Amino acid sequence: MATASATIDIPASAEQVWQLIGGFNALPDWLPFIVKSEASDGGRVRHLQTVDGAVVVERLQTFDNAGMTYSYSILEAPFPARDYLATIKVEAQGQGARVTWSGRFEPVGVSDEEVTALFTGVYEGGLQALRANYPA
Repeated sequence: MATASATIDIPASAEQVWQLIGGFNALPDWLPFIVKSEASDGGRVRHLQTVDGAVVVERLQTFDNAGMTYSYSILEAPFPARDYLATIKVEAQGQGARVTWSGRFEPVGVSDEEVTALFTGVYEGGLQALRANYPA
């Protein structure tokens, strides 16, 4: 099982950040490489379209609004991985917020290092894009 993780500090309250990213169907609101998200199955499944036209289908596994965290799995994606489970968590950090995006997965046809680098890049790029919503 391979893992990846990224963390960023944001100069806004944890509640403000959760307001933007806490909705399972909210990725296009803050993640530039997701241009469309359509919910199904009562909001527990999201069908994502990337800027290059790829389709990713994800299922919400756990959601804790009070704890400002949710976990999701990938049902369908062009990634070289299976058994994917990721978590996004927002925590108060002084006057601001700390956001952690982490995941675990099994590589398919590539090394642990390659798939770890792929998802680390996704998480880091996504969190940098999130941070851009909150100018200092």
